[in-house]
Amino acid sequence: MKDQLGLYYYPNPQHPEARMYVRRFGGRIEFRMWHQGDASVWDKHNWLPYAVIEQAAAMFKASGKESDPTSLYDVSVAERLLADE
Repeated sequence: MKDQLGLYYYPNPQHPEARMYVRRFGGRIEFRMWHQGDASVWDKHNWLPYAVIEQAAAMFKASGKESDPTSLYDVSVAERLLADE
């Protein structure tokens, strides 16, 4: 899907108030979260390259934490959206 901010998908389809925007920048895929009820999500968080998300996931795993930051950042969906554009 696309709007004035760019291409996006719903990282959790049960919560359409949150959107994950994707772009290709410098040959890499980047992500940025938007939330309908909290404008600060967009304002305070910059575009994140997928490599940074993978590093965060590795740190979570190494620390024994069960949450996985990659669950919201779906590189396969992002690649498909960008290819269709």
